[in-house]
Amino acid sequence: MFEGLKQDINAVKERDPAAPSSLQILLIYSGLHAIMWHRPAYWLWNHGHRFLARAISQIVRNRTGVEIHPAAKIGRGVLIDHGMGVVIGETAEVGDGCTIYQGVTLGGTGKESGKRHPTLGKNVTVGCGAKVLGPFSVGDGAKIAANAVVLSEIPEYATAVGVPARVVRQYGRRLEQLDQVHIPDPVSQEFCRLQMENDRLQMEINELHKLHEKE
Repeated sequence: MFEGLKQDINAVKERDPAAPSSLQILLIYSGLHAIMWHRPAYWLWNHGHRFLARAISQIVRNRTGVEIHPAAKIGRGVLIDHGMGVVIGETAEVGDGCTIYQGVTLGGTGKESGKRHPTLGKNVTVGCGAKVLGPFSVGDGAKIAANAVVLSEIPEYATAVGVPARVVRQYGRRLEQLDQVHIPDPVSQEFCRLQMENDRLQMEINELHKLHEKE
């Protein structure tokens, strides 16, 4: 347990340039506190003490602003930086060495049962405000840009940006040039779809009128 705590503290020191001493990190870092208390909650959940496990997770949520379901699997050396607004769902898995910034959601879409939250590989970075939604994997070393919405699998050592997110780099190489001008307008597309549906219905109505007149 103490070795795991040491790894979590070292993760803060290595990846947060504003981090003070180990003692101050232990005493005042809310992201570390959320992970520290998740460990016993996870143990309790898996040993049948589910009410107590949920109670711990809710108390920690109120104190730190980080909500981690007690069934979620959190690896070693994970950094939750700032932490406020982070939500990690029941079947989510976070690999060793991951970095998660404020406002991140590792959630589901509400359409699945069983495994319904994402699995992050090792050393994944998820930028502030990003949403990773669904039962898919994000490969080792991948980077999710701030405010991205990830709805499908991301390969290892890839960088994903946008809404919905798409891969623009992998292994440090650019895969495509982002076009910030010729982006499809979802509102216009929806109007076109509605117009086509309206035209189809009007044709059906006209056909019904013709049949009625013949009768």
